[in-house]
Amino acid sequence: MLRAGIVGLPNVGKSTLFNALVANAKAEAANFPFCTIEPNVGVVSVPDERLKVLADISNSAQIVPTRVEFVDIAGLVKGASQGEGLGNQFLSHIRQVDAIIHVVRCFDNDDIIHVAGSVDPVRDIEIINLELALADLAQIDRRIDRTRKQARANKDAQIELTLLEKLSAALNEGKSVRQLSLTEEEAEIIKVLELLTSKSVIYATNVSEEDLATGNQWVEQVQQIAATEDAQAVIVSAQVESELVELPEEDRADFLASLGVDEGGLKSLIRATYEVLGLRTYFTTGPKEARAWTIHSGMTAPQAAGVIHSDFERGFIRAETVAYHDLVANGTMTAAKEKGLVRSEGKDYVVQEGDVMLFRFNV
Repeated sequence: MLRAGIVGLPNVGKSTLFNALVANAKAEAANFPFCTIEPNVGVVSVPDERLKVLADISNSAQIVPTRVEFVDIAGLVKGASQGEGLGNQFLSHIRQVDAIIHVVRCFDNDDIIHVAGSVDPVRDIEIINLELALADLAQIDRRIDRTRKQARANKDAQIELTLLEKLSAALNEGKSVRQLSLTEEEAEIIKVLELLTSKSVIYATNVSEEDLATGNQWVEQVQQIAATEDAQAVIVSAQVESELVELPEEDRADFLASLGVDEGGLKSLIRATYEVLGLRTYFTTGPKEARAWTIHSGMTAPQAAGVIHSDFERGFIRAETVAYHDLVANGTMTAAKEKGLVRSEGKDYVVQEGDVMLFRFNV
């Protein structure tokens, strides 16, 4: 399951946003730093209207969406990498996630205390990014000391040492690990380190209800930073998300439309997370269930089958595949087959976004 960690300075709206996204989460949202000590975890279904359409076509008994796990991590402060504000404990929680959702305060409210005394998203981002980089540097330096001794007689250690020194230099220049063009081999070497700045980042610009549709000058500043960091920036409003939770499902679209937007923060954040992680969705559908599956971009049909069960990958024969829009346009799988739109794909086929698949395999 995809794990996304929600981070940021204290009092930027992390727990409020988390509560709203998870809807029934128990995270405490309070107007003081460190109200979240242990990370709160909530699992949400990924909204995908295509599943309902497929279920209707197949008369499926149930719909099974893919899921995302959100982790609400306590607020970080300047000095976190040195243990300030329980920083080391909080940083360890970030190492365990696939992507970082960095909530940045882009609203002004005298009733909500800012830990630094004023709203300044550029400064706030620099504080968090510096602490993540310092934590990575400390870890890399310790690894360099250990690897340097081994490198005298070990070729693999020599390769690792060269890579570690490259990472250290980049971090000291103010770059993040994710901004470096690492080979697959290099990425595999440092995978065990779980470096914080190697994580994909989505900046969630938390705005007031009035700025949700258009953003503001602070949002523009965050967008400029994201553009230079190979990151994503999404406009969200913890205030609006909290109000959405209180509304019946059928009234939510009208409420969002009244604010000038057509989707809530959950969809926006998940879409951005899928983009930065290079994820895709394919479907299986039948009388029993219509189900969404998450894979990495570039996966072949056998690899996609292996997401369902390892036996499917080992015994893969072929995949009967039809594009979602072709299936919907023809109304039934039978009609799509009659028009030659259902293809028999082999082991080299790269699965595309929205493919509807039926795997044939040997047990």
